[in-house]
Amino acid sequence: MTLLELNGLVRQVIELGLPGEYWVEAELSECRESRGHCYMELIQRDDRQAVPVAKASAKCWASKWMMVRPYFERTTGQRLQSGMKVLLKVYPQFHEAYGFSWIVTDIDPAYTLGDQARRRQEIIRQLKEEGVFDLQRELPLPRFCLRIAVISSQTAAGYGDFAAQLADSPFNFQTRLFPAIMQGEGVEQSIVGALDRINAEVDDFDCVVIIRGGGATSDMSGFDTLLLAESVANFPLPIITGIGHDRDESILDMVSHQRVKTPTAAAAFLVDHAQALLDSLNTAQRSITQSAQQKLSALNLQLTTLSSAVPRLFSVVKVQQEARLSTLFNRLLALSAQRIMNSRSHLERFEQHLPLLMDRRLTAERHRLELASEKLKMLDPTLLLSRGYSITLKDGKTVRDPRQLSQGDQIETRLEKGTIQSTVI
Repeated sequence: MTLLELNGLVRQVIELGLPGEYWVEAELSECRESRGHCYMELIQRDDRQAVPVAKASAKCWASKWMMVRPYFERTTGQRLQSGMKVLLKVYPQFHEAYGFSWIVTDIDPAYTLGDQARRRQEIIRQLKEEGVFDLQRELPLPRFCLRIAVISSQTAAGYGDFAAQLADSPFNFQTRLFPAIMQGEGVEQSIVGALDRINAEVDDFDCVVIIRGGGATSDMSGFDTLLLAESVANFPLPIITGIGHDRDESILDMVSHQRVKTPTAAAAFLVDHAQALLDSLNTAQRSITQSAQQKLSALNLQLTTLSSAVPRLFSVVKVQQEARLSTLFNRLLALSAQRIMNSRSHLERFEQHLPLLMDRRLTAERHRLELASEKLKMLDPTLLLSRGYSITLKDGKTVRDPRQLSQGDQIETRLEKGTIQSTVI
């Protein structure tokens, strides 16, 4: 038989042996479009070892893909991408020249939504078990919150709106952009890298704002990762997020200090915070001024009353008592003057005491910062090592996924009391 004849026989056997369509669960290891068609690589992993136990190629022709893709994206809010679990309706096809592949005729978005919900809940559960889910909300937002580190795309319209709104406010905000990818597969590593750069200059900022100016809902999956959530939850400065809309709450939103809808809402939040502080200071100033004026008015009234009483005393007292009355009058005047001096001295001490009260308040705030610093020290990775965890490194970088390693690679495992050098076999 020729190869063509043999392959034709294989095609006939497959068509006769598998005549129908089948629903199959699989994970996408690759998904790409070309000329209107969608080409996929399907895998199934071993739950214990996380290695593929089955692989196959699949195709969705343009005639079906134009109907399947919009419905899937509209229902799930995401594009098909690698790492996603899917439920596909397929039938087998063997071509004499191109070999075997599964032909996709339908995709069930409900299955993918269920898997995504499960993964989100697993990440949330793990964050709560680690005790970091609420760490950001425990951080106090500085009263003078004017030095802002911004993580956003440099060309995003939302970043421009955010910066313009702060510039138009009456407050002297100072912003610095740390550019990052805000959609697609590089979101996680890009934002984590920006946070690392900010952390290297953490004393120069009061808070961090992560904003995403527009973009499709389907690009929100990058904000639902464990690594990004842990990085934000453990960050030493309050983080404000403005990356979605009312119905799109990512895990990043859940662990942040404050979640708002949009970049302009983030700017409004900061302006309102500064305005509230200014109003509080103005109220305190008015209260101090009013209290001082009331005390001075009362003292002046007392002095006026005493002064008006003196002539009446002179008209009643006999002439022979003029000397005594004169002495009493002088004593009254001296007493009044002393009373005024004492009141003014009291007022001056009150005004001098005000900075001391403010210093005490600042000292208390510093103490709170020291407590927060101690809390951060408790999150030192070395403490995790002392509890039995380990860290695996390759070339000095943390290994988070076995797919980062290849056979023959040299790796280092750090334990509480030493390290282990290993070779991947």
